[in-house]
Amino acid sequence: MIPINCFAAETRLIFRLAAKPCPMPTPKKAAAPKNALSKPVQPDAAAVVGKDPLPRTELTKKLWEYIRKHELQDPKEKRNIRADEKLLAVFDAKKVVSMFEMTKLVNGHLV
Repeated sequence: MIPINCFAAETRLIFRLAAKPCPMPTPKKAAAPKNALSKPVQPDAAAVVGKDPLPRTELTKKLWEYIRKHELQDPKEKRNIRADEKLLAVFDAKKVVSMFEMTKLVNGHLV
């Protein structure tokens, strides 16, 4: 059998160690966020979405903003997008593109 005094001494030692203040980590400078998926945009698509490197998802979102702003979605068949002069370059000279085909065509405009 172990004497009770040993447990008391052990407990005091644990509390003493836990009471020591932990060193505070030094704050690090915030690094500029870089997305590993961001790729440069080709000049023909840059006319629509801007020249900054973008991931494919953001490029698609900006294309949708442009399409809605200029009312290029076909009112009868909502899945189709009618291209204007700027989008003709992005859509490989197709006048009407489905929204599913658009994401496929967008991949070709990321360098």
